[in-house]
This record gives sequence, structure tokens and C-alpha cells, in this order.
Amino acid sequence: MAALLVASGPAEAGAAGTPDELIAVPVLSVVLPAVDAQSTESAQTTVAPSQTAPQASSAAPEPGQATVAPSQASSQADGTAPEQAPQANPEDVEIVVSARPRPPREDPLQEVNLKTYAVVQAADKLVVAPAAKTYSKIVPSFIRAGLRHFFNNLNEPVVFLNYLLQHKIGKAFETVGRFGVNSTLGIAGVVDVAKKKPFKLPKRRNSFANTMGFYGIKPGPFLFLPLIGPTTVRDLVGLSVDKLLLPSTVGKPFNRVWYTLPATIIGTLDDRVEFADKLQKFRDSSDPYAASRASYLQSRQAEIDALHVHGHRKRRPEVQPDAPATPPPPNGTK
Repeated sequence: MAALLVASGPAEAGAAGTPDELIAVPVLSVVLPAVDAQSTESAQTTVAPSQTAPQASSAAPEPGQATVAPSQASSQADGTAPEQAPQANPEDVEIVVSARPRPPREDPLQEVNLKTYAVVQAADKLVVAPAAKTYSKIVPSFIRAGLRHFFNNLNEPVVFLNYLLQHKIGKAFETVGRFGVNSTLGIAGVVDVAKKKPFKLPKRRNSFANTMGFYGIKPGPFLFLPLIGPTTVRDLVGLSVDKLLLPSTVGKPFNRVWYTLPATIIGTLDDRVEFADKLQKFRDSSDPYAASRASYLQSRQAEIDALHVHGHRKRRPEVQPDAPATPPPPNGTK
């Protein structure tokens, strides 16, 4: 406790004492703790309101004290009502629906064909390919060629009949001559003598499916079937008619299992050996199924178009399979 001397003003008239009196006023002294430089700087540091909010919110509330969110606290301090979070309107929600790409027009059953293709390829890798490889190693090439010629010679009557139906009399009689030469001089067709001099009768392919295409019947949807492979509805019907021609007209042995079963197995293995390289090219492509489909449709259309070259107006291609566009040549080349 200390006393502070304060000079008072002039005394009132009639008061005793000197004109100016000293009045002792007691003063309470307070001792403050020393403040260091670091605390001073921290006290002078400006703290943003956004930085103080997390600290205030992170502090644990005392028992019995209600917890107030910073946004609510600020709104309460301002005297305004707290803002409510906007609710989503169900009508404003966007729903995105992605549709599957439409299959090509020549292959409307693409999803089913892809599943069949996967099964056939798996069976080929496990059974058909190893069997064909064993067949090509065990059976010499000239014997395989003789068996191929034998079955091709048995198909010459089918080729002859379809040339007649297509009004190609010259090729029909050439087919009859080829069948006669190979059946006699070629030892039942085992040796293809007719294609050599002096006969020079080449082997030609023809079928009832070609005849239907010749008369403008459309191929229909593309199919990929087990034991048959790539085909179309028209080609499947034509193949069935071709296979039934000899059993229904000649009879034995073409309608017996002991002939049809070995003939089918040998034909399947021989075709697998002959088309091994082409099949591998399909598998090496970016889309093996699409490559196989395009190759089949293009080759079949080329065979039918060839029937309209001589003496007939060439028809427009029936199928335009989807194929990648040919890239332009490099600059400076033609």
C-alpha cells in the first residue's frame, strides 16, 4: 500500500489552513508478472477467425455444457437463424444409362454366336487341334491327299446337279467328265488325274446354297455352330440338302453309320490340318471372332458373285460385313 500526494485546489472561504493543502490519497499497488518477448510476439500475432474455429471445436465440452457447432455459434452471435443444409430434389438426380452396342446387321445373334465360338475354340484347343496334329504326324501327306480326293470325288454329283440348276450346262458336263476320269483312271478318285494333261478339268466347288444365292435368296443371319463352324441360315439349309442327296438317292453305304462317322472324322481332321495357318491368323488378330466372320462372309459372297460373271447380270453384294477401313498410304506414295 502506498500513499500518493495530490495537490488540492484552493480551500473554501473560511476554512482553516494554508491556501493549498496536500491531501494524502491511498493507492493500491498491483504487482504484474513479467512478460517475455516470445509471449509478447504471440500476443501480437493476429489469429484468423477460421483458425480459431477448429481449436474451439476441438476442445472437449465440460459436463453439462451443450456443444454448439461453429456455424451455429456464429449465427447465434450475429442474431441470425442458422442456415439449413439444402435437401436434394429427387427430380434433379441424373440417371445415366449406358446401352450395349448394336450387333452388325449380318450378325443379329452375335451374343449367342460369341458364346458358341468360345466353346468351340476351347474344344479345339483341348481335343481337335491335338488330334489333327497327331493325324498329320502319323498319316503321310500323300495318304491324306488321297483320302481328300476320294471324298471330293464323291461330291461331284452334287456339283453337277447344282450347275444344271444354275443353267451352266458347260460346267455341268465338265463335272461329269471329271467324275468319270477320276473314278476310273484315278482309282475311285484317290488320284486327281482329271486336273492334269490332257484332260485339264479343274476341281470346282458348288452347292445348293450357291444355287439359292444365285437366285437371289439372302444369306440370313450369321451363325457359328459346333461341328460346322461359321455359316449362315441359307448355307445351313443348302448343306443339309447336299448331305442328304447321296443317302436318299444312292442309299448304301452313304446312309450307314460305319461310313458316315469315319468320313466325318477324317474330313474334320483334314480340314483342321489344311486351315491351321489361316485359323492361327484369326487368333492373332485383335478380334478373332470378327475376323473369322468377315472372312467367311466375303469368301461366300465371292463364290456366288462368280456365278453371275458369264451370261448374267452381276448382282450387288448381298452382305457388307463390318471390316476395318484400309489405312491411307504414306505421304508421297500412291
